[in-house]
Amino acid sequence: MINNLLEEPIKPKGYSSGIEPTWCPGCGDFGVTNALSRAFSDNRLDPTNTVVVSGIGCSSRLPLWMNPYGFHSLHGRALPVAIGMKIANPKLDIIVTMGDGDCFSIGGGHFPHACRRNFDMVAIVMDNKMYALTKNQCSPTSRVGYPGSLSPAGNVDEPMNTVGLAIANGATFVAQTFSGKPKHVRAMIDAGLKHNGFAFINVLSPCPTFNKFETFEYWKGLVAEIPEDHDTSDKIAAWKLTEEGIDDGKLPIGIFYQVDRPTYSDQVRTVKEKFHSVPADQVDMNAIFDELSPHKM
Repeated sequence: MINNLLEEPIKPKGYSSGIEPTWCPGCGDFGVTNALSRAFSDNRLDPTNTVVVSGIGCSSRLPLWMNPYGFHSLHGRALPVAIGMKIANPKLDIIVTMGDGDCFSIGGGHFPHACRRNFDMVAIVMDNKMYALTKNQCSPTSRVGYPGSLSPAGNVDEPMNTVGLAIANGATFVAQTFSGKPKHVRAMIDAGLKHNGFAFINVLSPCPTFNKFETFEYWKGLVAEIPEDHDTSDKIAAWKLTEEGIDDGKLPIGIFYQVDRPTYSDQVRTVKEKFHSVPADQVDMNAIFDELSPHKM
């Protein structure tokens, strides 16, 4: 995805806006912000040609803490806003930051199409398994039995397999990580930035204020890195990982799936080149109008 490189790298602090985050102490989203700054620095991203787009929610405040251009959009609409930017200026490096509710509930209709059309951007979901900004309601990724503020008897809905959803709908890079492993988060973001196409990264990001079950300690004991011999080009194997897990049901973190496929911008460019291959003076518009005339149909 990286289209704009600086000649000299900027230190990670150079990608910070200097505004102090308003997240609760211990929020998992801090780890994502730090990893982004380091990955930006490692890859020498140009802040003047980089845009961080978000929706609404705790995670979506992230552009405020970053130095590159930011767009804090509407609830569930981060992806279409980012897509509009990419279509208007394909040379921009675009990173989208969302929460699980923002992306998969109100924004759920946009996600499959962003995957299948392979827009060249990185989409990061900070998944805390509930709505935190509105004080603890169940989200599409909440476990069965989760006691949200509007479901005191426990959530009755099965959680979405969001990583599997990305694979099934055609994302060309699909990964999962855990904010309690900062080096791993940084590595996944780095790989996503280098990928040419739609890169989806699900980050398990605990909420210490409301979610007292899926804590840092809980995830530390549950996650396991995907084995090095996993074939990331095998779509069926990637899907099975999302359903079956590894090491007796542990939750996999790492790159599930990665393939090369023309991006949306690549395909549009091909169409334009084909169109412009016909000299303008050889196009007879009157003949075209006559052919399309309703009197001849």
